[in-house]
Amino acid sequence: MVALWKRGSSMAISKPRVKLPKTARAGEVFTVKTLINHVMENGERVDQNGNSIPRQIINRFVCQFNKTTVFECDIHPSVSQNPFFEFTARVSEAGVFSFEWHDDDGSVYRLERHIELV
Repeated sequence: MVALWKRGSSMAISKPRVKLPKTARAGEVFTVKTLINHVMENGERVDQNGNSIPRQIINRFVCQFNKTTVFECDIHPSVSQNPFFEFTARVSEAGVFSFEWHDDDGSVYRLERHIELV
């Protein structure tokens, strides 16, 4: 199941992507990869008329497994567009990974992935 929710923004909807196995053995360490398409405007550039382009970045990323946080980070303007994160995880039960990307404009992008034990 994939769930994506975005609230209010003048920007095009960012597309989050996640790669993790559909199944794992209890206690097995596996890699989780995430990517979200986002321009990550740092607020320090000016447009062709000399006006400041307002900052708009993904400022926070959170990954939870069965509602327990397994990875989170604050993101700063120096991060390039389309932020990519890779980390390892281990599960002892089947469940749901939920991913959230928080945008400066208040938008929250959410995605869920299920994992089963074998």
